[in-house]
Amino acid sequence: MDIFELIKTRRSIRTFSDRPVPDEILNNIIEAGMWAPSGLNNQPWKFAVIKDGDLKTKISGLTRYSKIVSGSNVLIAVFLDHPSGYDRTKDTLAVGACIQNMLLYIHSVGLGAVWLGEILKNKDKALQLVGNPGDLELMAIIALGYPAAKSGKGTRKNPEQTIFFRK
Repeated sequence: MDIFELIKTRRSIRTFSDRPVPDEILNNIIEAGMWAPSGLNNQPWKFAVIKDGDLKTKISGLTRYSKIVSGSNVLIAVFLDHPSGYDRTKDTLAVGACIQNMLLYIHSVGLGAVWLGEILKNKDKALQLVGNPGDLELMAIIALGYPAAKSGKGTRKNPEQTIFFRK
């Protein structure tokens, strides 16, 4: 599918089948994220790939979206790597672009995912669960797997409703 169709058909998927996601696909998801733009090409991201059921259960206790976390096949925790950063705003934007690349790749291979940010209220506890690398800051967790159901149709505002200046 062309890129515009891919962008327009991607949805947040919150329920997943039990079908395992192959490691090759997980590696490609990470690589897709790594090709996001970043200021000075500093690539300020690090990842934790979590498949262990007990660890997913512990992480699920840190968010009100516990059913999504525990029901996912895989979690990818995305971190801002402070030592590689140079400007917090630019680095945070780069991590967002990284996550979007990952979500688009996930959709392109028939998987589903949701970007979870509410867990950030417990980011220090989440960091402890993945070994407490103190120079990293949790930015999001992506819950993913093969969708259990088809996604719905999305809607967006008309561009003229969002463009406030044009000259």
